[in-house]
Amino acid sequence: MKKRILITGGSGFIGTNLIEFYKNNFEILSIDIKPPKIPSHKVFWKQIDLLDEVAILNAFTDFKPNYIFHFGAKTDLDGANLSDYDSNITGVQNVINAIKKIDAIEKAIFASSRLVCEIGYKPKDEFDYKPSTHYGESKVIGEKLVRDSLSLTNNWIIVRPTSLWGPWFEIPYRNFFDTIFKNLYRHPKGIKIYKKFGYIENCVYILDKLRTDQTLNKKTVYLSDFETIELNNWSNLISQNFHQKNVKTIPVSILKLVSLLGDLLKEAGVKNPLLSSFRLNNLLTNMDYDTSLVETLVGKLPYNLEVATKITCDWYKKNNECIKI
Repeated sequence: MKKRILITGGSGFIGTNLIEFYKNNFEILSIDIKPPKIPSHKVFWKQIDLLDEVAILNAFTDFKPNYIFHFGAKTDLDGANLSDYDSNITGVQNVINAIKKIDAIEKAIFASSRLVCEIGYKPKDEFDYKPSTHYGESKVIGEKLVRDSLSLTNNWIIVRPTSLWGPWFEIPYRNFFDTIFKNLYRHPKGIKIYKKFGYIENCVYILDKLRTDQTLNKKTVYLSDFETIELNNWSNLISQNFHQKNVKTIPVSILKLVSLLGDLLKEAGVKNPLLSSFRLNNLLTNMDYDTSLVETLVGKLPYNLEVATKITCDWYKKNNECIKI
């Protein structure tokens, strides 16, 4: 008999890739308010709002999952108040309450976010927070709900995705690829920037290892590739796949002027300007996360940067008529 996996947010970027990974060997229930990205996933999908406590409870008790991936969330940064992210708080509590009713759960994996700390801040430990957005604040509260819950067994782990990329990504995950595809990306001249990002199929591979692991129970870990990326090298790799040429460079002073213009456009109601001060700071800040615990458990990841980039660029070119760019 196949084991059962329940995925909240199964129509999202990570959830879609989890379903693709597990669909042939497990029974799957995907819970999401939105329909699946891939039409064949509709057989797994049940339309449920995370804020609907009764529907969540009924779905859990009817399906009786062995494993839970709680990846459903509001992930944009546009909310004006913490209440705009109630699905990240009440939704977590509803999932915890439903887990309490199931006896057969072997592991529950809860998704948080790297934005529980502002960009560039290095926390002292997993309990050290410094969010700079309402989204990040909501994820802090969600983590605390998981840790403080008396109804959960020891078989849970919290993962904080960094910036993940790959097939089926959406804004904001695909912004970097969008600007390079449109020949709009300009790298800051003479500056090396190092990031620890995550290719989605590597991250799904990690999540599968965490699903059966017992050594990291009740821990909080970052979900990412293990090697850092030098951003100009990666941007050139992407551009070579798209255009057979490297990206252009530009003085950072000009980028700062463009970002100020983007700030004004946002104030005027433009939702997604090409560049803003927030995005420029995000671009210029080195991002490194301690992935040593996961690396010790998982070992070598299946996809290197060159192969993963080619897979993503090929997928992007094939699907760019279906995604808004």
